[in-house]
Amino acid sequence: MRISLPAALPAAVLAGCTAVLLLQPAAAGAPAGPAPRYRASADGGSVTALPLPGGRAMPPSTTRPFELLGVGWDGPGGALAGGSVRVRTRDAATGIWTGWHTLEADGEDGPDTASTDAGPHSATAPLWTGRSDGVAVEVTPGPGGLPAGLRVELVDPGGGAAPVTARTLPAGPSDGHQAPRPAIITRAGWGADESLRDPDFEYTGPVREVFVHHTASATAYDCADAPRVIRAIYQYHVQTNGWRDIGYNFLVDRCGTVYEGRAGGADLPVHGAHTLGFNTDSAGVAAIGTYVTDLPPPALLDGLARTAAWKLGLTGQDPAGTTELTSTSDGSLYPKGTAVTFDAISGHRDAFATECPGSALYPLLPTIRSHAVYLRTH
Repeated sequence: MRISLPAALPAAVLAGCTAVLLLQPAAAGAPAGPAPRYRASADGGSVTALPLPGGRAMPPSTTRPFELLGVGWDGPGGALAGGSVRVRTRDAATGIWTGWHTLEADGEDGPDTASTDAGPHSATAPLWTGRSDGVAVEVTPGPGGLPAGLRVELVDPGGGAAPVTARTLPAGPSDGHQAPRPAIITRAGWGADESLRDPDFEYTGPVREVFVHHTASATAYDCADAPRVIRAIYQYHVQTNGWRDIGYNFLVDRCGTVYEGRAGGADLPVHGAHTLGFNTDSAGVAAIGTYVTDLPPPALLDGLARTAAWKLGLTGQDPAGTTELTSTSDGSLYPKGTAVTFDAISGHRDAFATECPGSALYPLLPTIRSHAVYLRTH
């Protein structure tokens, strides 16, 4: 996954006129637009959807407090292809507005075509903002114009649901060719509101591939705040994208702590929504942070390697080996039906035209593979 970074230059004006969509209360006497939609979760979190009328310009607006945002719409993920989406936000503590940030408008994370995750809604990549209370949005349509139902979605991760099961799955021993299981913070441990997700589970075949991602949130975070980031991504994936659950199978913070992602059993082949076209027989592991110029800490690399070594070891897959997967989407780097050979531990960019998992993390995948092999044999 990628949560977009600040744009270095203004977005190019593509085909058609730029639609500047800045949120504010309607002027006195102006016709009322669609009402905001507020969806609360049991843990005190919420997602607020604020409609963006096409072609209307409004100044920045004060909003409910939020910590993550994105822009959603009704219809297919490619509806904004060739266009761009930029946002600015206001820091709730200082009142200072950020510069413009560009959101990636074509979804590279996502469910396989045949998955029950697939739904009628689409969205940009989310942006982690920290505690904010104001937003402005600028959309440049692509050749297809603006999609219906355009809206900005503001996520407050809340305080987390009270745990009703174990907070941590303890580390397990090595078993023959299988690497030891790392300690894993369960969904209860990071405060998942289980009423949000689909109550059923969806499984794929044996996991033979691990795709490494980054969430592109801030890198200089306190690891105690990682659960808030995960809860916000979870709410966005479910309530904005309409997926059955968070897309990743696992997440790892900068301290090397491993978190359970999609529900269904950490040791089972849960079908994720992380690598468009290649979610079948694979698992997605996301590094929490942005690793484009910032180097990932050694503890994070260790956590990624431990997760991949253990998960691949469950099926006897060599972390230094290769795996053949078949594309299920023309939206990936490979046409639907194409058989592709991947390293058993690959980056998201190996399957989709994306920067993820970042230009600083991607070159370290050989190090992760080597460490995974070591864990498997020692």
